[in-house]
Amino acid sequence: MFIQTEQTPNPNALKFLPGQDIIDGAPVDIADKDSAKRLSPFAARLFDVQGVEGVFIARDYVSVTKGDATEWIKIKPLILAVIMDHVGGGMPILHENQAAANDAARREEMDEISQQIDELIDMRIRPAVANDGGDITFSHFEDGIVYVQLRGACSGCPSATITLKSGIENMLKHYIPEVVEVRQVD
Repeated sequence: MFIQTEQTPNPNALKFLPGQDIIDGAPVDIADKDSAKRLSPFAARLFDVQGVEGVFIARDYVSVTKGDATEWIKIKPLILAVIMDHVGGGMPILHENQAAANDAARREEMDEISQQIDELIDMRIRPAVANDGGDITFSHFEDGIVYVQLRGACSGCPSATITLKSGIENMLKHYIPEVVEVRQVD
């Protein structure tokens, strides 16, 4: 297995691409070791590497976020070894009870504008954000304001605010006139 790595706009996050699908369904953002133990044996092993502070698992990549005091040169080989062993060995990535939510059912509960926003994020914005090792999820739409959550490498990234305002907000305003502003939620 050859694992490619890509830098992200966040200097504390790297994107690891094992060249095969890791999970089916919605991406999973895991912020701490306790959550990792509940959600993913794979993420739990990554959190065992000292200095790892976040794991974001997408269909065909995993983004790992480290602390400021940790150097990539020290932990990157350990992370690669975990990915090689776990993904390459065909071990389970998520616990079985963590099935992905059904997007169609979720969209049925949304109003028409929210559905348009969610579909635009899925089709046009999410792929661009995924290139940087992150993900964006639509939270809700209220009084002209779109609330989104940035995850993975995008969470805590210095350029996330610029991306949110100049890229995401401008695109949503262009295609959906009811959108006035985009805000990030935690």
